[in-house]
Amino acid sequence: MSRYLGLMSGTSIDAIDAALVEIDGAGHVRLDRYAEFPYPPALATDLHVARRQAETLPLDQLYRLDLRVAEAFAASALSLLHDAGVDSAAIRAIGSHGQTLCHHPHPAARYTVQVGDPNVIAARTGIVTVADLRRMDMAVGGEGAPLAPAFHAHALRDPARCRAIVNIGGIANVTLLDPGNTAVTGFDTGPGNALMDEWTRAHRGEVYDADGRWAGSAAPDTTLLAALSADPYFARRPPKSTGREYFNAGWLARHLDEMPVRREPAVVQATLLQLTARTIARAIEEYASAAAEVYVCGGGAYNAALMRAIAGALDGRQVATTAALGIAPNAVEAVAFAWLAHRRIEGLHGNLPAVTGAARSAVLGGLYLPPP
Repeated sequence: MSRYLGLMSGTSIDAIDAALVEIDGAGHVRLDRYAEFPYPPALATDLHVARRQAETLPLDQLYRLDLRVAEAFAASALSLLHDAGVDSAAIRAIGSHGQTLCHHPHPAARYTVQVGDPNVIAARTGIVTVADLRRMDMAVGGEGAPLAPAFHAHALRDPARCRAIVNIGGIANVTLLDPGNTAVTGFDTGPGNALMDEWTRAHRGEVYDADGRWAGSAAPDTTLLAALSADPYFARRPPKSTGREYFNAGWLARHLDEMPVRREPAVVQATLLQLTARTIARAIEEYASAAAEVYVCGGGAYNAALMRAIAGALDGRQVATTAALGIAPNAVEAVAFAWLAHRRIEGLHGNLPAVTGAARSAVLGGLYLPPP
């Protein structure tokens, strides 16, 4: 039995998720401890600005953020270990996703940028760190995302039931786990919390719409919903991935500008919630129609209004969170990156070509050793 740490921060840029897991010789994963460590407000603000300006961000700002995020990741890892009463020497490796600033999976020029220097993480914690987990998949022709479906297939598959696993972070993705088919289908469905969070920050000064209460205070606009749902991304066949470089405030503003009548902010929020729910449901109906069970993880699993909307759009299917499968919804991705670190240490592939579009399986990530 080996212990690993997984560190993850999604496109919402709200906190660092840290998971302490145990993985046995057969690869079985058990979550031992999980915690969320909010970014310092100044760092979160700078990261939001950098994400919006990623294409023109000066190098000195990029590398300063690289250092600041790494220090925050290292501090989170050490805090989790302290609270668990576990010494750093007991950890085989850290799997660090870093903080994504931009992700461009387009074939003409595939690249992705995550900050959080793994050298710093290894030096501060004294633990071997596995990082840069997306670019090898891109190097062999993949989109570098989503990576979570490989873990979903490993840890959440049922030998008798067809399931869909939905991860709702800033962007949402779905994984089909069919016991009658060893191949795994997984892809980004489109916006998850990203548009709702940005709209909430802009109009209410809050980080997110707690439980979807603001969205629930108004009815969605069917004309606006139809216009948003007509975006070509939703009709593209997988493999496909996307990010906030595409689905962002500018994307929404362009659609709103085309509407002949101004919509009230609460109506827009209600419409965005329905967009997330219905594009997830559409993806499941089209590519995971055999799935009788749908399990949701990520921050969106804690949005009661969104969960009701998904269940309503998937009438007849069981919809629950991954807590029913033994992993808290907000912990799944951090656990996944601990598992990917284990795969890297063992020299095992971490990508699924059918999901990312890569030409072949590949061992993902680089190894960063702490100073002796």
